[in-house]
Amino acid sequence: MTAVFKREFSSYFTTPLGYVFVAVFYGFSGLFLWMNCLSVGTAQMGGVFVMMFFVMMLLIPVLTMRTMADDKLRRTDRLTLTAPISLTGLVAGKFLAAFAVFLCAAAILPVYAVCLSSAVEAAGNAFPWAEFWGNFVGIIFMGGVFISAGIFISNLTENQMIAAIGGIGANIALCMFDVIANYVTVDAIKNALGVLSVFYRYYEFTLGIFSLKNILFFASIIVIFNFLTVRFIERRRWS
Repeated sequence: MTAVFKREFSSYFTTPLGYVFVAVFYGFSGLFLWMNCLSVGTAQMGGVFVMMFFVMMLLIPVLTMRTMADDKLRRTDRLTLTAPISLTGLVAGKFLAAFAVFLCAAAILPVYAVCLSSAVEAAGNAFPWAEFWGNFVGIIFMGGVFISAGIFISNLTENQMIAAIGGIGANIALCMFDVIANYVTVDAIKNALGVLSVFYRYYEFTLGIFSLKNILFFASIIVIFNFLTVRFIERRRWS
């Protein structure tokens, strides 16, 4: 897994993809910081996180589109399928590499918070750290979910563009359970959709509520997508 992680992580920065992802993330987050905080004179970063949430839905699939699809296109996946390598380690390495790139981008958000807190505390006001860390932890978990879903979609095709579009569709679908539940009249299905609601659990984080069940929920979603990716690769190995 370590070797896969190092290879994949370095590949993001030996090509423009990693730099472009981080630059776009920084660009949008800086723009939203100016729109929601600096231009109106407030230290409440909730609006920044909400806007970045939707940017991530579109941006992360671009980061993950090549993780599996590129190997299939170049036929280098055949070496993986015939090599004595743990498929779980392979998928985990690819996931952690993409997640590390995402963390490099998301690390700018605490920097913004420190700068804002210095300004508001100098004026005698308190910075809402609980709200910030709730939003930040929620964004990190959602990033993990989007990455694991994107890798799973990338494993289904050898076309990177299809993988990116499919990843965007998967991310939207994951966040639509609440909306769909409003139009469902069968209580059992409605309750099931409520339990699977990703956005609602993320919303609790934005309120500064750190719930163990929500942390386990997001971790479970990430594990499930990675598990499905392993199973699909394994099926291809023995087919």
